[in-house]
Amino acid sequence: MKRLGERIKKKRELQHIQLNDLARRVGISPSALSQIEKAKATPSILTLKHIAVSLNTTVGELIGEFENLSQNPLISKADIKFVEKSNDGTEMFLLSNLDQQKNMETYLLRFVSGSSIDGLFANLKGQVFCHVLSGEFQFFLDEVDYQLLPGDSFYFDTLLSHRVSLHKADAGELLWINA
Repeated sequence: MKRLGERIKKKRELQHIQLNDLARRVGISPSALSQIEKAKATPSILTLKHIAVSLNTTVGELIGEFENLSQNPLISKADIKFVEKSNDGTEMFLLSNLDQQKNMETYLLRFVSGSSIDGLFANLKGQVFCHVLSGEFQFFLDEVDYQLLPGDSFYFDTLLSHRVSLHKADAGELLWINA
């Protein structure tokens, strides 16, 4: 809760709002607001909502909902998040923090023998960059067949029909970035 109080105080000061004025707008005493800013008291959900509205922000921003990316850009191996698994066994892992302001999504795709990306990127729009970390892959892009080996990269627009599958290997990994 200490960070919550710090965020409220910082927002208030950036907008040149006096503690007494914000407290009046929110409908609490200046003492109560001071206690919240110093992390000596926790506001109710309703009070927090009133504070957010009075500061022209969101409750999510005050509680640090999207702070993870800007404050902690590192994702350690232990923090990689499993997203989903295709019907034929390909596993997808998110390699970055959640943030609505991101311009790209980064994934690690782990393939097993005979698996593909079928069903993993159903609503994918934009451009994709792939880099083969291990294994041999077969890419079909507008029905043209490409064979990719470890170290190879592939860049395409999702407007083109595409299929990706592991080829001639028991396992493989792709770095997959879509923008």
